[in-house]
Amino acid sequence: MFILTEMKNVIRIPPEYFHIKLNYAIADELNKKLANKVMLNVGLCIALFDITNIKESYILPGDEASHTGVTFRYIVFRPFIEEILLGKIRSCSQEGVHISLGFFDDILIPPTALQHPSRFDETEQAWVWQYDMGDGNKHDLFMDAGESIRFKVTAEVFQETCPSGPALSETRDSIEAKVPYLIKGSINEPGLGLLSWWNN
Repeated sequence: MFILTEMKNVIRIPPEYFHIKLNYAIADELNKKLANKVMLNVGLCIALFDITNIKESYILPGDEASHTGVTFRYIVFRPFIEEILLGKIRSCSQEGVHISLGFFDDILIPPTALQHPSRFDETEQAWVWQYDMGDGNKHDLFMDAGESIRFKVTAEVFQETCPSGPALSETRDSIEAKVPYLIKGSINEPGLGLLSWWNN
């Protein structure tokens, strides 16, 4: 679920940091710059792990800050495909079941990846697994918000969300709906889904 990723960057150190050790100043600036941000095709940056190389610092004309090239390793959230994760249902919609891990909310289980047969209940705003009891009777198992759920990661989608100029084909709503990093999951296997389903 968490990986170490090596990165390189030039860090701007403002003058107010000149009185502390350079590596502490660099670590602070790296965490300000990267923590809780999604890097395209990398994942969600969590925290600095270590600094492996610090190059010479230089000052640019007209800028009182110093600039230092660094190589470092960062802890990144990027689950493996087929990895099993535990989260909580954030909400349900026609698009599927939306899940949160607490620190990451852009997880979707599409309708095709739910237990079969499932239907969306408009009144309850919840997906329902129509569980076959085996004697011809069916029992409705609701997927309510706040319930703990076990799911398998099936895909990840990275999207560039930076402004790229006017786009005639995209509406404001479609631009705002983009998320930089989306994880897709599945619960259509035994043992997956709401924990309460498998307790007994």
